[in-house]
Amino acid sequence: MAFGPVLILRAVEPSHIRLAAMICRDDAAEPAPLRAGGADHAPVRLAEIDGRCLWRYDFELPRGGRPDYSLDGRTYRVATDYDDLRIGFVSCNGEEDGDLDRDAEERNVMWRRLADTNETAPYHLLLHGGDQVYADEVTKGHRLSEDWPDDVPQAATPEALADLEAHLRRRFLDRYDATYSAPGFARIAAEVPSLMMWDDHDICDGWGSLGEVEGTAVGQTLFGCAREAFLLYQHAATDADVSELFLDPEGRSLSWRRDLPGVTILAPDLRSERTRERILGPAGWAAFTETCEDVEARVVLVSSVPLLGPRLSLIERAMRLTRRMEKYEDDLRDQWQSYAHRKEWVRMLRQVLALEDRGHRVVAISGEIHLATRAELAADATPVHQLVASGISHRAPPKLWALFLGTLARLGEAPIQKHPIRIRPLPGQRHNYTAERNYLTLAREGGEWRASWALEKSGDTPWLSV
Repeated sequence: MAFGPVLILRAVEPSHIRLAAMICRDDAAEPAPLRAGGADHAPVRLAEIDGRCLWRYDFELPRGGRPDYSLDGRTYRVATDYDDLRIGFVSCNGEEDGDLDRDAEERNVMWRRLADTNETAPYHLLLHGGDQVYADEVTKGHRLSEDWPDDVPQAATPEALADLEAHLRRRFLDRYDATYSAPGFARIAAEVPSLMMWDDHDICDGWGSLGEVEGTAVGQTLFGCAREAFLLYQHAATDADVSELFLDPEGRSLSWRRDLPGVTILAPDLRSERTRERILGPAGWAAFTETCEDVEARVVLVSSVPLLGPRLSLIERAMRLTRRMEKYEDDLRDQWQSYAHRKEWVRMLRQVLALEDRGHRVVAISGEIHLATRAELAADATPVHQLVASGISHRAPPKLWALFLGTLARLGEAPIQKHPIRIRPLPGQRHNYTAERNYLTLAREGGEWRASWALEKSGDTPWLSV
């Protein structure tokens, strides 16, 4: 198989935008140049894995209208007029078990809807908020990782680990290859520049909350291969590009920032330094705090797990009372609302409120929970909005679970005094959580920001002013 082009936004300049286009080909032959702006652009070779090669084209398009580029005999148009702005947001593009065996038509129905929408109302940017692929099964088929994370050898020979690395790199490529070639995704990814932040399933289920097994040689090999895959397939990059693309030049944290006209998009990396006791590590916090100091516009904060949520710590503590529920504890430990992360959660909320105090409106967008919802954090004037869209292809959980979470949300939560959190229904919906596959549109029209969810069965929600 082969896939691409997948457009990645590098920067928005006064007269042009800088882009990268990533492709995968089944052999090592150098592909044809990309044509844009009246010039040919030669590809840069990023990696060769199992005989397949990944390539990147670096190029520019002028600001304004819908200029185009051409590759392999096809022409693609890209919206580059940023007076008004349309941003799409997706998350949870897959499922834990058997994702690649699902019927393509069923799996990708929302991707096709998103791509169709882009034909009539073009998006300027597509944000991917985590779990771009579900890589949980990449560990299968190798004796060192077959039983991950339950039974992992404490030591392995260098030769065995090298063989595991080759296995994992091949399996990650297979996963991205199938996912990026899917109907709908391939169409929109070629015309709408993307920005992506990973979450646990881009590595493995619960990474960062699994404990000591992550520090084993097998665990570190898995993380290293997942990190390489994140750079290659989600950023069209290698380690040589880290200092230019991410806030921490040493790459310990892969948080990033991009500035568009009138809005700054911040995406803290909630996985690279995560442990059972923390979400962001020293490098992540230092980079995030520093970049918040020179923000000059509205902020869209991409938090891969919801920043505002109900009192999940109550469920988490209850689960510790019975071994039958221990397998779900890691899922709750992943959340900002975990009792183990409460101080850090408060620190992040105070950072958001500090941005608000300086006049920078903040909207948080998140995925992770396979439901659609929204929340508000009380601030001095208008609330901070959180918009949750999840998932684009992951099937929704039972409606009973959504109703249970809605009941829990009625208890309220206020980790910071005088700043309560309230979970709210989507516009036009009765319940706080909507159990349908979905994606989000965040739009600026005439200076006004609004949001709308596309729901698989219910259709598009009315617009919400944010």
